[in-house]
Amino acid sequence: MSTGATAVRSSAQAASAALSRGSAVPSSSEKAESGMFLLATVPDPIGMHIHGDARLAAAMASVTVPDGVEVSVAVLDPDLGAGARYGTGAFDTASIVKVDILAALLLRAQDAGRSLTASERSRATAMIEDSDNDSASALWRAIGTADGLDAANERFGLTGTAGGEGPLWGLTRTTAADQVRLLRQVFVADGSVLNEASRAYVRGLMERIADGQRWGVSAAADGTGGAGGPVWALKNGWLRRSTTGLWVVNSIGRVETGGRGCLVAVVSRGSGTRAEGIALTEAAARAAVSVCTDDAA
Repeated sequence: MSTGATAVRSSAQAASAALSRGSAVPSSSEKAESGMFLLATVPDPIGMHIHGDARLAAAMASVTVPDGVEVSVAVLDPDLGAGARYGTGAFDTASIVKVDILAALLLRAQDAGRSLTASERSRATAMIEDSDNDSASALWRAIGTADGLDAANERFGLTGTAGGEGPLWGLTRTTAADQVRLLRQVFVADGSVLNEASRAYVRGLMERIADGQRWGVSAAADGTGGAGGPVWALKNGWLRRSTTGLWVVNSIGRVETGGRGCLVAVVSRGSGTRAEGIALTEAAARAAVSVCTDDAA
């Protein structure tokens, strides 16, 4: 493993530990320290500009976050290059890491000058559309497990994501901001290390999620996609932790609202039930998209 990947793992673990010592909603002083109320535009390493954090914090004030539950959100309007983030710390990915696994697989194939094999395509379809875990495990091994994911993420510009130990891809740690950086690699040509064929392949699978899994950030789409195109593309993740009995529920993707596309990532932990976690991700996604569309006004 590279020293950079080791540093990412250490920083993600430290951030998670720091967050677990705090409250579900950061205090005013913690928000100020994290830059949550920062109004100035700050350039991101991959060209994403973060601003409007105060407005997202205000929008999130209307979202009910139960005691003991933690949530973090990031949003980006790729056309404007403007976004916002709320909350800090690293979270378990559960199945949203499957998008990252596929992106890493496609990058390896690009490097080798080849297309995905029929077997890889079959597993990728099952992994994204149906969230099949056996397919994810097979492709996790194909990319070199955590070392392979970390190496790809360094090229994607992710700075706070660390692959899960051994076979535990679902315990990869990530931040909401990193998930938006990953989405930008998939949905925006400028600055992406994935070629158009790779990006289109991932997008296509994320637009065909199985019926029972069409929740989360897709709830923020308004059903009026530009030029008759799809109004959402997403991947969700959910995991009941055996140590606590509480749920990790995450959702990432692109939504169309008001004719504009927004990239959204919501990560959460501590919900008592999966349904409660889903409701939280959907409410947080709506809050995030309201800031995205305000920027476009």
